[in-house]
Amino acid sequence: MPIYELAQLTWEEVRDLDRARTIVVLPVGAMEAHGPHLPLATDVVIAAAMARAGARQLAARHPVLILPGLSYTAAGFAAKFHGTLSVSGITVTALIVDIARSLSDQGFRALAIANAHLDPDHLTALHEAVKLAQADRLLPVVFPDLTRRPWGSRLGDEFKSGACHAGEFESSIMLREHPGGVRDKIRRTLSPNPRSLSEAIKSGKRNFDEAGGPRAYFGDPAAATPEIGATLVDALGGILAEAVREALE
Repeated sequence: MPIYELAQLTWEEVRDLDRARTIVVLPVGAMEAHGPHLPLATDVVIAAAMARAGARQLAARHPVLILPGLSYTAAGFAAKFHGTLSVSGITVTALIVDIARSLSDQGFRALAIANAHLDPDHLTALHEAVKLAQADRLLPVVFPDLTRRPWGSRLGDEFKSGACHAGEFESSIMLREHPGGVRDKIRRTLSPNPRSLSEAIKSGKRNFDEAGGPRAYFGDPAAATPEIGATLVDALGGILAEAVREALE
């Protein structure tokens, strides 16, 4: 089945799609600090890669339409670092629901959210959007939360440890998807930071500094490789596709 990008289509081409069978994918990321070696748009790049990989798998059964990515969301954990742009969770929820409503009005089959931004306020906002869309009887909104079972267990040991912000996990994907954006000389000099963000969140910490990441990275950036990145992108795509199939079957 074909894969389309909404931004590249005309309105008449969208009108003529088999919308009742088409899965729409929305990449969602943040503009936030990712260590001294990765660009602020790292989560946006990863979400787009997840969307494309998931679309390739979903296209075995459905036409797929990829939306332009959402680049602004709740990013309170990184808010103290220059360049981070954080908006309220309420704003994010409202925007996702409005997008879902517009897609419903046009008769699309489902909306899948491709996301690897793990700020707790952001995740809460996405879950709330899913609930509100369901309450309003809109099209199904599918959001595989990587912090919940079974998804995170498929993304490697660093991810499972919770020490995975701008570390091996994200740095590897960036080396694969956008190597020109990686400050590689800096990346290679960074010592591992094994402090777990997930444990810090559970203990009530509210930002990267409090969690033990004064340079806004956790994990082992120097261990990253593009080969690891390719494996992780495939895994992210598989998670997205599987979540959609489970929701629609």
